[in-house]
Amino acid sequence: MSLPDAVATQEYGKARVQIHASQEALGAAAAQQAAGVIRDAIAQSGRARIVVATGNSQLALIGALARQPDVDWKRVDIFHMDEYVGISRDHPASFRKWIRTRVEEKVRPGSMEYLEGDAPDLEAEMARYARLLSAGPIDLAFVGIGENGHIAFNDPGVADFEDALIVKRVVLDQECRRQQVDEGHFENLDAVPREALTLTCPALFRARSWICSVPEARKAKAVRSALEGPISTVCPGSLVRTHPNATVYLDSHSSALLAVVPAKAR
Repeated sequence: MSLPDAVATQEYGKARVQIHASQEALGAAAAQQAAGVIRDAIAQSGRARIVVATGNSQLALIGALARQPDVDWKRVDIFHMDEYVGISRDHPASFRKWIRTRVEEKVRPGSMEYLEGDAPDLEAEMARYARLLSAGPIDLAFVGIGENGHIAFNDPGVADFEDALIVKRVVLDQECRRQQVDEGHFENLDAVPREALTLTCPALFRARSWICSVPEARKAKAVRSALEGPISTVCPGSLVRTHPNATVYLDSHSSALLAVVPAKAR
């Protein structure tokens, strides 16, 4: 696939890495690939099942994906990967609100399944969501990488590459919570919930394709650890290097600390 404005390419383990000149070009390229994966899944099995990430790193991708032509969204079932414990679906920082306003209301998918972080019985809610996810294959997951290396809300202290669970309740580390403040989602650290529900690392890994959009300079250290450090839960994002069909999209800022200079894209 020809990727718009790609300036460099590199492989790290099994992961294909594309470096783009800007966040906008990164988002356009990732959206182009995502639309192709969705179309192929629909052509092969009649439906596509995808897991969508949230947050600032996903804005360019999601915006561009909603504008992709010839995607039969009525045949797409969408899940998301995490939610804070105890906040409502209409809280400004709720991931349900992020998905609803940027995805569901834009593309009107066949189904949109939400993980309810304020459910009265969180154990029952996690079991319900695990059943939904397990009811069929996951064709595509958008997997961001946090400043502490997390994927979904699998921070270094709670990530488990062999986790038996599909969805679990976790305590967020301070670096993760600080990121939420720095991105403008909460006024201060005390306002950030201390717990969340998240898809586990194995639950994410079972997606047939990963598209990882990781722009901005603040992610450069995490990108270096994920792509050039040990494959370890010390940096959960390093799992990307073992996935059989993963593409990582970086910009000139998030790729700045990589020791291996990627080759210029042809």
